[in-house]
Amino acid sequence: MKLQLKLAAALLAGCAVGAAIVEGVHAQAKPPAFSIVEVEVIDPQGFQEFAKRNAAGVAAAGGRFIVRRGRTATSVGTPPKGIFVIAWDSFDSATGYFNSPTFNELIPLRDKSARVRLFHVEGLSQQ
Repeated sequence: MKLQLKLAAALLAGCAVGAAIVEGVHAQAKPPAFSIVEVEVIDPQGFQEFAKRNAAGVAAAGGRFIVRRGRTATSVGTPPKGIFVIAWDSFDSATGYFNSPTFNELIPLRDKSARVRLFHVEGLSQQ
């Protein structure tokens, strides 16, 4: 009886470890995503308020700014007035935030203070 109990415990432990490994592999397989925002500010005060509130929303949703209006050079075409790049753990996280009630609340302020072009790209898996 003790042998069967030990065998059952070992089997359960093996299943738990296997499930954890499968979950880890699945999480690694998701490629990161990036939101790219081209901005032309038309109302600096309004845009500052939008940017502050949006930064808090992005952070709460798991995004992180990796570019905030840094130096820009162009090889072809006209460079944007300002550019922001936000890194996300997944494409769904990126599109999820920008379709959320939190962000939708900010759209009127954004549209009043800037001309914006916003798009999302899926990156390469980190494997």
